[in-house]
Amino acid sequence: MRRKVKLAFIEHNSSRKATFNKRKKGLLKKASELSNLCGVPACAIIYGEHESETELWPPSPISVRRVISKFHDMSEAEQSKKMMNQENFLLQRITKTEEQLKKLRKDNKEMEMLNVMYQGLGGLQPPEWLQGMNMLDLNNLEWVIDQMLDKICERQEKVSKTEVGGSNEVMEEAEKAGPEDAST
Repeated sequence: MRRKVKLAFIEHNSSRKATFNKRKKGLLKKASELSNLCGVPACAIIYGEHESETELWPPSPISVRRVISKFHDMSEAEQSKKMMNQENFLLQRITKTEEQLKKLRKDNKEMEMLNVMYQGLGGLQPPEWLQGMNMLDLNNLEWVIDQMLDKICERQEKVSKTEVGGSNEVMEEAEKAGPEDAST
């Protein structure tokens, strides 16, 4: 089983070099797989502070130049269409996390109001279960109660439709059977 790696600068030189070599090998393998499996032109250029030569994939410099020149031949808009720098990436992640937090807060508030509603249904007197609630909380409670009433009404309609539909089916079967079969 793999353990989660903390993504931070590795202080120890020999560990950093070993990690660099392992990750470099994995990255080159992934570039090769991407190119072969998907049929797309790809290249990788890797150099490290302790490396004497730059590592290329594909190993042929001509192939790497071909991919790079194809990239340079594209318009600037096409080149940067799906690019993202660190700042934009972090801003996107922050926005997504804020949206998740907002949804969780909303769900939490709804659960809190459901709990208050059930306390009220449990027989507590109104001053007890409404104590400490401000106007916003009361509005939220009203919304939750309205939602629950809507669900109850929907269920009642479904039940009444199935009961009406079920009794119609019984009547139709009785009519098909005839008078002598109905008496038995």
